[in-house]
Amino acid sequence: MNESWPSRPLGELFEIGAGKTMSAAARNGVDKTPFLRTSNVLWDELDLSSVDEMSIPKHELPTKLLQRGDLLVCEGGEIGRAALWNGEVETMSFQNHLHRLRPIVKDVAPHFYVYFLQSAFTQLGLFEGAGNKTTIPNLSRNRLAALEVPHPPLDEQGAIAAALAQVREAIRVHDQIATATQDLKRSAMHRLFTRGLRGEAQKETEIGPMPESWRVLPLARVVLLKRGFDLPLSRRQSGDIPVLGSNGVVGYHNESPADIPIPGVLVGRSGSVGRVSFATEKYWPLNTALFATDFFGNDANFISYFLDNFDFSRFAQGVSVPTLNRNSFADVPVAIPPVNEQRQLASILEAIDRKIDLHRRKRAALDDLFKALLHKLMTGEIRVGELDLSALSPSAAPTFTLQNGRATFQKTLEGDQP
Repeated sequence: MNESWPSRPLGELFEIGAGKTMSAAARNGVDKTPFLRTSNVLWDELDLSSVDEMSIPKHELPTKLLQRGDLLVCEGGEIGRAALWNGEVETMSFQNHLHRLRPIVKDVAPHFYVYFLQSAFTQLGLFEGAGNKTTIPNLSRNRLAALEVPHPPLDEQGAIAAALAQVREAIRVHDQIATATQDLKRSAMHRLFTRGLRGEAQKETEIGPMPESWRVLPLARVVLLKRGFDLPLSRRQSGDIPVLGSNGVVGYHNESPADIPIPGVLVGRSGSVGRVSFATEKYWPLNTALFATDFFGNDANFISYFLDNFDFSRFAQGVSVPTLNRNSFADVPVAIPPVNEQRQLASILEAIDRKIDLHRRKRAALDDLFKALLHKLMTGEIRVGELDLSALSPSAAPTFTLQNGRATFQKTLEGDQP
């Protein structure tokens, strides 16, 4: 730890409260109170998507409720995992497998100790013997109270917590933008593959209304799919040509089968049934995937997006190990636009994919930054006053609309740099 910081037992800084034990009476009683389990407590984050309830007697309830600023620490599971309760809902209790830490001295910033415990348990190995390893690993109240923790000045605690929280917030924002842009892509694909880009009048067909310039064709006339080739695991260990199966790259080989179109499109046949991969260079299609042998003049990039939007699940056969039989969907009628519109449509979806990839890469870089800062701040390798995190504010998510059949970007997707 940072040698300039004094240390004190955790029990001298926090009152450690015990949660309520689940029982048949608590499960079946009346006037139930929501409570948190260890599964709700992540590192510096609370997952409130699924919160259980139990009946807690009125005389016990005051000591079992959480207050804003309480620190929750997992007794079992990933011992020491901690998060702060910020009063997300008005009434919340906690189960006995969680410890509730409430400051008993004034110069304590609970959020700092969330981050210290994360570093101590996941990076520094300071408390490896704190759990009971003879049975189920657990962190008892007495062991927790005896842990020696740093006690820097309050303003330094707060500054460190604020800096790390800023990085965590940037991670959260990029997660949200990537998720929102993925939702945008799904909505855009549904609209683009049914209405097109040109605002054309619709015509009625056997598969429903579509733009007048589009054609109805059997899927096998749009793209011809063939089963990939066997390749023993021992032959996937060397080479520079990727071996692509239903789960993407599963190895490398020194050659590619002859007459495979590049770019290439693959669809998971077994394993990840229906998962679509797009290859821009030579590859070996494994037998767990179907690969395109002919696009019949269609744009390969468009075909990859089209198949990604196609529902293959209804064609999967088998109970224990579902697989795709390419003959079962070869004659399914589909709506296909002219090639120049295919290219425009694929270009729009590529731009959205670039935005998703951009924020995923930013999120990964920020995650590495957080781990590095956490370690360096807690060991004293750097001091919080030396940090400048002003560049962390992420760009706003783009707005994408479809008006009168035309796609419009309100914010340039390529404008954000990693």
